Amino acid sequence: MTKALGINIGGTTCSVSLGEGDENKLGIIDKVDFKTSEYPMPDDALFMLATQAEKLKGNHDVDAVGISCGGPLCSRTGRILSPPNLPGWDNVAICDFFRERWSLPVFLQNDANAGAVAEWLYGAGNGVENFIFITFGTGLGAGLILNGRLIPGSCDMAGELGHWRMSSFGPVGYGKSGSLEGFCSGGGIVQLTRQRLLEHEQLGLSHPLLSLGDDLTARDMFEHAENGDAFCLEIVSVVGEMFGRGLAMLIDLLNPEIIVAGSIFTKCYDMLIPIVKSAVDREALERSRQICRILPSLLGDKIGDMAALATALYGRKYSNNDY
Repeated sequence: MTKALGINIGGTTCSVSLGEGDENKLGIIDKVDFKTSEYPMPDDALFMLATQAEKLKGNHDVDAVGISCGGPLCSRTGRILSPPNLPGWDNVAICDFFRERWSLPVFLQNDANAGAVAEWLYGAGNGVENFIFITFGTGLGAGLILNGRLIPGSCDMAGELGHWRMSSFGPVGYGKSGSLEGFCSGGGIVQLTRQRLLEHEQLGLSHPLLSLGDDLTARDMFEHAENGDAFCLEIVSVVGEMFGRGLAMLIDLLNPEIIVAGSIFTKCYDMLIPIVKSAVDREALERSRQICRILPSLLGDKIGDMAALATALYGRKYSNNDY
């Protein structure tokens, strides 16, 4: 069994976990987290991550370190390259920092790829050769497992389906109006809800969500939809339709056996899946869609920590620069 440190760097929260496992099983021994905003500059954050990791490490013999972070980044050189949710993190040689500190192998992947490895090895994608994991939270991106291997692309940009333009007009995501990320991410869903509320208000109609103002979240909208609110159910229908159309294109292009989506999709699976399947059935090639299952994340809220740890374990196996 391999012991590993997992470092998960997000726009809201950073966490460090100590885990133990192999390709069949992975358990978290201990973890600690802190708000990213408490240490906004990379030097301070790296020092804090290292300090917390050393507390967790204690007397454990750790074999590798895995880092999961939002892109863009370069997994081959181990550098974080100015992610939009981490201002100031410009060309940060994060792998070198930890290698020099601990003399351990250190592996870096973007959060979608790291999540794909974790969900493939230890979650809903276990045992299949062709698998796609989709982040459906703050942003929207995909990690691709094809023929039993992670496919990061030439510069770690494979699977950026959030950039697809689904409509000439719509909520903005990934710097593009009407993008899939605009329709299928937390911030995009808030934009869409506010747009529909403005239309509602100008028609002289009221709605409870109007009172939330800047505090409105995607969760608020989904909670009203769960209670049968017709206005919110219409928004859910748009989100599910766009996501289903995006999945249909993935199915036609990559012919996966399983597609798993996390975060918002997992929490709202029962509400979204009928709409998503209807769009997939209408848009995707029949033979390809018949063998593809669309599932919620099995790892759930543990996905971030498991992703970082899985990056370490998978990286050790493919440490000959194939990773």
